[in-house]
Amino acid sequence: MHSVLSRGNAILAYTLSVLTGLTFVCFISTVFIDYRTTATMNTVKVVVKNVPDYSASREKNDLGFLTFDLQTDLTHLFNWNVKQLFLYLTAEYSTPKNVLNQVVLWDKIILRGENAVLDFKNMNTKYYFWDDGNGLKGNNNVTLSLSWNIIPNAGFLPSIFAIGKHVFQFPNEYTQARV
Repeated sequence: MHSVLSRGNAILAYTLSVLTGLTFVCFISTVFIDYRTTATMNTVKVVVKNVPDYSASREKNDLGFLTFDLQTDLTHLFNWNVKQLFLYLTAEYSTPKNVLNQVVLWDKIILRGENAVLDFKNMNTKYYFWDDGNGLKGNNNVTLSLSWNIIPNAGFLPSIFAIGKHVFQFPNEYTQARV
């Protein structure tokens, strides 16, 4: 009855039970922490062009270009249950065609141990700011906001919005210059 296999099975089952309990304690110890912080954003240069969309329709759509400043300190978000942060900067706006448009313009992954103090000046967007029509020209209510996902060792994968947004407007005329 007390063979090597049965004793090994008992030790393995006990070890897995203890590890499960410790993982739950790791999760429950950080689940109620407020992971929000203040972020300051500003647009430096904003232009809009009307360029052909190279899809089947060949219609011209608006393409926005912007450079931005971003300042925030995320060091206090890291604890023993946070492996990394996935940051992303989004732009929200409305057009007559769509009530809500959301576009991800920039993202960054910050691993534990890396510098989490962000002080970016004149950053270009990482992704294109396309509109499926002509909703960017003259749009005066575009809101930039910073968000992040916390990648934990154990537990939920929360999506957090930073405290602070930046509202800007696109020019009323298309630019012809090369951006």
